[in-house]
Amino acid sequence: MPEALDFTRRPTILVVDDTPDNLSLMSGLLKDNYKVKVANSGEKALKQVQGEGKPDLILLDIMMPGLSGYDVIRELKANPPTRNIPVIFLTALSEAEDEKKGLEMGAADYITKPISPPIVMARVKTQLENKAAADFLRDQNVYLETEVLKRTAEISAIQDVTILAMASLAETRDSDTGNHIRRTQHYVKVLADKLKTHPRFGFFLSEKTVHMLFKSAPLHDIGKVGIPDRILLKPGRFTPDEFELMKTHTALGRDAIEHAERQLGMQVEFLTLAKEIAYYHQEKWDGSGYPTGISGDEIPISARLMAVADVYDALISRRVYKDGMPHEKAVAIIVESKGTHFDPDIVDAFVELQDEFRAIAARYGDSDEDMAAKAKQLAQIQGESRPTV
Repeated sequence: MPEALDFTRRPTILVVDDTPDNLSLMSGLLKDNYKVKVANSGEKALKQVQGEGKPDLILLDIMMPGLSGYDVIRELKANPPTRNIPVIFLTALSEAEDEKKGLEMGAADYITKPISPPIVMARVKTQLENKAAADFLRDQNVYLETEVLKRTAEISAIQDVTILAMASLAETRDSDTGNHIRRTQHYVKVLADKLKTHPRFGFFLSEKTVHMLFKSAPLHDIGKVGIPDRILLKPGRFTPDEFELMKTHTALGRDAIEHAERQLGMQVEFLTLAKEIAYYHQEKWDGSGYPTGISGDEIPISARLMAVADVYDALISRRVYKDGMPHEKAVAIIVESKGTHFDPDIVDAFVELQDEFRAIAARYGDSDEDMAAKAKQLAQIQGESRPTV
């Protein structure tokens, strides 16, 4: 952060000249209004500005033994902590080309000797005022950038909390535990990361889109909140009528998200993906899925990724009414469904990533405590949903 000019103190000016008389002259001229430091060589000047208490302005001679004024300003401008210190060349070089060179190297002003004290004082005052204004704006920009980052983080956190709250609402009425949400979220991300460079998917799977997919994935089953408990919590096979009603959860999920957008009064990017996933993740590559029966590349990529993630997790996960399937058997079932249920290229990526899927499943596995809590919760819901006599 720049070192802004503090009007409660006298500004500090560093005078750099190899001639003692010139140092004495400038010190006498400036000392009543400013704190004055001196250096009789370029080397000493650079050493001073590298320490604490950097000067607010440097008056710099050009022709000096050792490091010239040009050498000094080159070093100052190359060093981030000193590049914003204004430099006024104070020199006997009076040709227009000399002044042009000095200004091109970054000098704020150029004064030739012999000096006019009023001119020197006026130009010093102007450059200090310019620096104060520049430092103020720089400080404000840093503050605003910090605030933008802070607000962006807050908005992102609100999005995350909203998504998880909505997803958890569906989970409380389903046989899945909350870890199903985490697992599928991570499955989708590793698949998307793997396919970012694939010619069929790279156009869609940018870093930003993958991040949005990760945020959106937990809402894939949000529509289950609209399915009656007698169907949603049924441990056995559905009757044809029950299955038709169960299939409506895809449209219910999409409609719920659209309703939220309408209430907000604007479309939200990550919710667009959430709607796709919620509505289309039960579609199948061969067109035999639901709710619309579309096939192949007609199915959004987001939904095709979720289809593999969701089915794999359904196969390997414990439920309160069943044990999970071994990883190898689940992989075999998905491979058998390549080109029928699932996009073939996504299945190929899944096979390459199967060890990562297994690791994610282990990391977010359902403990005995999770299952006991879910069983108790579902029993309570079933009890409350029974009609009273």
